[in-house]
Amino acid sequence: MKAIVQRALDASVEVENETVGSINKGLVILLGVTHEDTEEDARYLAKKIPFLRIFEDENEKMNLSLLDVGGQMLSISQFTLFGDCRKGRRPNFMEAAKPDQAEELYECFNKLVEDEGVRVETGEFGAMMNVQLTNSGPVTLILDSKER
Repeated sequence: MKAIVQRALDASVEVENETVGSINKGLVILLGVTHEDTEEDARYLAKKIPFLRIFEDENEKMNLSLLDVGGQMLSISQFTLFGDCRKGRRPNFMEAAKPDQAEELYECFNKLVEDEGVRVETGEFGAMMNVQLTNSGPVTLILDSKER
């Protein structure tokens, strides 16, 4: 399972010109699921991301977590994170999980993050979405549950 973590001042996601999720200060997560992922991968990322110390403290040092600042999370399913671009010019998405498995693990991840005390907003699984965010910093990190 891969997660692109972006620190945001605000963010929103639209489906068919309708806002389906929005946050103020917090994190935007683009979450990709591969066919090898299990609930343990979702649990690993859900226990890691809310506690990353990537928000600034009073000394402008990245020393505070999402929970410390009372931030929110916008979680977006993103199968293209497993696009393989090594051959040719058209990405191969064979490593991405099938929709049923991916949706189950995406929902599991979101629930586990909520269990940590974070308000989670989401996009719509499988839909064409427009995501807008103000990336603060910018701070963008890549986490992979297989690279512990």
